[in-house]
Amino acid sequence: MSYHLLLVDDETKVMDFMKPFLEGEGFEVSSASSGPEALRKAQELSPHLVVLDWMLPGMSGLEVCRELRKTSRLGIIMVTAKAEETDKVLGLEMGADDYLAKPFSLRELSARIKSVLRRMGEEVDEDRVLERGSLRIDEAKVRVWKEGKEVPLTPTEFKLLLTLAERPGVVYSRLQLLKAAVGEEYLNYERTIDTHISHLRQKLEDTSAHPVYIQTVYGIGYRFGELGS
Repeated sequence: MSYHLLLVDDETKVMDFMKPFLEGEGFEVSSASSGPEALRKAQELSPHLVVLDWMLPGMSGLEVCRELRKTSRLGIIMVTAKAEETDKVLGLEMGADDYLAKPFSLRELSARIKSVLRRMGEEVDEDRVLERGSLRIDEAKVRVWKEGKEVPLTPTEFKLLLTLAERPGVVYSRLQLLKAAVGEEYLNYERTIDTHISHLRQKLEDTSAHPVYIQTVYGIGYRFGELGS
């Protein structure tokens, strides 16, 4: 299967640096040079993953990320010269699946892309579907339904939910969840898990009539409530 990438950067030299290499890696590659163009092409082309620069004309990469997350589960990697810890955390909290600071090697970029694609559902058990209360979680399709209605989740949110729902009642620390959902490179950003969990709760537990699927264990982390199993 050929994966379609959308590269978004307003610097031609950066695009010329990334595009030939990624095409050589077997990806289909499209490009955009502004925030509005990125949103338009993401809608028209339905890429599997967007490599998104932070500083863009017309609309910042963070704004593009936020808009994409309203309607899409595609993978998002932020690529930027901003390397401060707070910037990385902000990018992840806006819905990015990974964050790569400039300068970077092409091989690292390719490895990060492949890692996010795997988290989106590649190399999984084709037959595994979890039923938890009113939730139906399809691992192969990376899709979730509540009471028969699909719930749009980001790849990171889906991986978090799957990890918790696999073992109802088992308590996971933030560090364990971060490692499972995002990867080793973000083990210093445990608190970003709180934001992802908050987003999950908003999507899954919209009224008090529904069970509390994701429970907080104060001082430790989170678990999937046994009432939802």
